[in-house]
Amino acid sequence: MASDRRRWLRQAGALVLTLGAGDLAFGATLVAVRVWPSADYTRVTLESDVALEAQHFVTEGPARLVIDIDGLELSAQLRELVARVGSDDPQIAGVRIGQNQPRRVRMVFDLKRQVAPQVFTLAPISPYRHRLVFDLYPSKAPDPLLSLVKERESAPVAKAPVSASGMNSANSADSAEASQRAASDIEDALGEFIGRVDRPVAPQDGAPVPPPASPQPPRVAASPAPAPAEGAPAVPPGRGGINRLVIVAIDPGHGGEDPGAIGPTGLREKDVVLAIARQLQERINARPGMRAMLTRDGDYFVPLQERVRKARRVQADLFVSIHADAFITPKARGASVFALSDSGATSTTARLMAQRENAADAIGGINVRSKDAHVMRTLLDMSTTAQIQDSLRIGREVLGHIGQVGRLHKQQVEQAGFAVLKAPDIPSILVETAFISNPEEEDKLRDPGYQSQLVRALYVGITRYFARNPPLARVRML
Repeated sequence: MASDRRRWLRQAGALVLTLGAGDLAFGATLVAVRVWPSADYTRVTLESDVALEAQHFVTEGPARLVIDIDGLELSAQLRELVARVGSDDPQIAGVRIGQNQPRRVRMVFDLKRQVAPQVFTLAPISPYRHRLVFDLYPSKAPDPLLSLVKERESAPVAKAPVSASGMNSANSADSAEASQRAASDIEDALGEFIGRVDRPVAPQDGAPVPPPASPQPPRVAASPAPAPAEGAPAVPPGRGGINRLVIVAIDPGHGGEDPGAIGPTGLREKDVVLAIARQLQERINARPGMRAMLTRDGDYFVPLQERVRKARRVQADLFVSIHADAFITPKARGASVFALSDSGATSTTARLMAQRENAADAIGGINVRSKDAHVMRTLLDMSTTAQIQDSLRIGREVLGHIGQVGRLHKQQVEQAGFAVLKAPDIPSILVETAFISNPEEEDKLRDPGYQSQLVRALYVGITRYFARNPPLARVRML
């Protein structure tokens, strides 16, 4: 009887070893492989059932990033990474993957330029399991201010007459000289862009060009200025302010690893708010005296503090973060506008909203060991009472116009500790366009016509605010 029992135990043990042999041989199992390219940086994510460890180094001539991952074997899912890297990726030219050693995979990224990589792990958080993240930042980071200047410099201009032979009347030497002048003017254009506009903005509809206006010191108007007409400059020259460009930072929430809220039929918040933000940018850029900058212009993740840093780098006059809300019940509906609070949330709903939006970094994934993250966190705790008061003013203006498009969730601007609103020197609001978790409002957010109405409401609210509250002169900081 005892011998039978020992035999049974030996057979059971052999069965356990057999069943576990796959895990022992192959280690971690990949759940997903994702690539998020952008001009700011390219992110590569390996999601697995257990935590992975990796070592990396960078080579020059040619530029390559080499990553060794322990506890991993080659698999069909890992090989998908090669196909997921597109030819238009700003950082990666190609990927090669091989079995460097037993239970160790080597990945070699052929680079288009030198990068400053960050390799880190993220603990499981809904909806993800363990993630190994490679962030490939260009060694020379794109400057959002210079990007705005070059975009303005490259705006369409009147072309020279074309001869019968198809050649411009100006010869190639003249064209080369013009190109050199344009390149040398970048520094002057940069100063002009963040300060006073010395050259008049091109008029619309063939109107005569007014003479340049001399800068005037700011003064307090006796009564609010009337709302500007469609297409009129946001800040009319010599009317209660400085004749300079008004810069608006538009922040489409979430992106990349962080989809944001998801509607009943699968509509993703990150896609809706990016579409709205792009339309708002186009509308603002078409207005003389105004320019808009997007904190992200594609489907990739931008940390909350980096969004604020971008706005401060271009010395924005306003920061508008665009979202589409969700709640535990599909009955919740209506748009909301929020400003920062330094003394607690104005309602339970506002507090819950802030908690959800502030969780974006944990879901999208940031490298908490980065020194820049600590510096920005300290800086953004310096919110001021004046910034909050200005944010409430523009919030009320925008809320009033959104209320003419659809239902409002709350009739007043609410306040809470939103991390993305903590620029100490920029009026900042967060707009929840609708509840994407509500089936009816999800349908509206998907509708291009409704999106257009929302964009117009945001645009009118923003321009009316600046007409009544002209921005002051900037101090040039480069």
